[in-house]
Amino acid sequence: MQADFPQIDLYRTGQNIKKIMQSQNLTVKDIQGYLGFSASQSIYHWFEGRSLPSLDNLYALSELFRVPLDALVCGNRRERFCFYRCSAIRRYVAYYEKFMARCA
Repeated sequence: MQADFPQIDLYRTGQNIKKIMQSQNLTVKDIQGYLGFSASQSIYHWFEGRSLPSLDNLYALSELFRVPLDALVCGNRRERFCFYRCSAIRRYVAYYEKFMARCA
């Protein structure tokens, strides 16, 4: 039996980025400025599922949103591989964020 090859869902990933962005009260203009884009069209293409951010941009977004890269990307990967949904990982991330806030 051959396992399903994991694939990224462009639309769900774009909507996930949009949801995280909105939950942190960030605008498309904020993202555009942070990533140094001259136009916001690429960001809207992400939201529509027409394209994905580059790996460099995903990495930068994970830093801006303070979430692991894996939390930005949505796909057909089985639940057992989704590390961010693990309660131990969520606790670790929360601890790390509190630690970093104290160091700042």
